[in-house]
Amino acid sequence: MDGISDSKPTERPRRGLRIALWVAQVLLAIAFGMGGFMKLTLPLTELTQKLVWPGALPEPLLRFIGASELAAAFGLLLPAAFRIRPELTPLAAAGLVVIMALAVVFHLSRGEAYMIPVNFVLGVIAAFVAWGRFGPAPIPSRG
Repeated sequence: MDGISDSKPTERPRRGLRIALWVAQVLLAIAFGMGGFMKLTLPLTELTQKLVWPGALPEPLLRFIGASELAAAFGLLLPAAFRIRPELTPLAAAGLVVIMALAVVFHLSRGEAYMIPVNFVLGVIAAFVAWGRFGPAPIPSRG
């Protein structure tokens, strides 16, 4: 082959990938936005009645997790939607991967194996967003 045909032309990512990434970002933002808001605002006794495990954490740590999840929810959508610092979107997704990995370890340590599939699925979706936005389908900056 000649040297010219060996190089791939730069092309935009497939439309299907871009749509799948946006759907994943919105679903993650809804899930973590709602969860983070609950962890930030509900009294600890009410959270413990709904979820059981928050009672095993110090309240400041639980509120920090809630704030982190809420910040990630905003970070998944706003930088990409407004194309202002869109590199924050895959960082938010990567942060959620870390949170979900830590959640798996936490639930395993408490014998709550039934929680692992939820953490795993959310972590995989977040990893997909991080991969897609770091790699084949980054959001271009406005400027």
